[in-house]
Amino acid sequence: MRFDRVIIVDWSSAGVPKTGRDSIWIGTADRSGTTAENIPTRFQAEQRLATICAEVPPNDRMLVGVDFGLGYPRGFAQRVTGQASAFALWRWLAERITDTPENVSNFREVAASLNALSGGGPFWGDARAQETAGLPRRKPPLPDGIAAHRITETAGRDGGAVPKTMWQLAYAGAVGAQSLTGIPMMHRLRSRFTQSRVWPFEPMKAEPIVFSEVYPSLIARTAEAEGFATKDAAQVTLLARALFRIGQSGLLADLFDVDQPPELLAEEGWILGAGHAETLRAALG
Repeated sequence: MRFDRVIIVDWSSAGVPKTGRDSIWIGTADRSGTTAENIPTRFQAEQRLATICAEVPPNDRMLVGVDFGLGYPRGFAQRVTGQASAFALWRWLAERITDTPENVSNFREVAASLNALSGGGPFWGDARAQETAGLPRRKPPLPDGIAAHRITETAGRDGGAVPKTMWQLAYAGAVGAQSLTGIPMMHRLRSRFTQSRVWPFEPMKAEPIVFSEVYPSLIARTAEAEGFATKDAAQVTLLARALFRIGQSGLLADLFDVDQPPELLAEEGWILGAGHAETLRAALG
């Protein structure tokens, strides 16, 4: 389990083009060192990732980690699509969520339509002045049979990290909006690069591209201490560096070895490195 290049993507659900703090950052680590790119829109970021995936050298392998959820709590995909499969939900979302080159997305309206299937939840959170009908500003009661968190989010509470619920779309630390805007992009990349695999939803062999979910806060450090422009730039660069070093040492397989039922992983997914925060931090020296 070794990769020649590691890419870490910190996504953003911003409604306008944006750089700097709380925008899209792409961190890269390989034998030549580490770099960080700041990209103002989701449209441009998808184009950049497609270019990176298309340029993987022959016989090389690349790991691409994205900082948003790739699956939802068990039972949700079945409720929406009739299939207990994250990929079925990816396809459903990709067919309905739109995004413009200027970062204008309808993800809130799609979340409201999903709430209508269950009588008012589970999605919530909207910081805009104009209310979205069917999307509560504050947390509503969860529909019967739908959990607040995935199993991996419990495992990811390691070293002080506190992953948020996928249902929260706004306010401090929320990841739900990033997931709703990021999953359609992942669906398109997976469809385009058929030689890729998405862990842990499908088995890996020696494919040149492996996508996974990551959580850079597992190795949270201050941007000032590391000399980075923003905390986002620091975290994507440091996590890319840590995973690359662990891979070069031959110990990366431990992070991919998750003791959970296959049917749970096929629906909820898993955060790469959850439960291994100390290993990630140790790799940074």
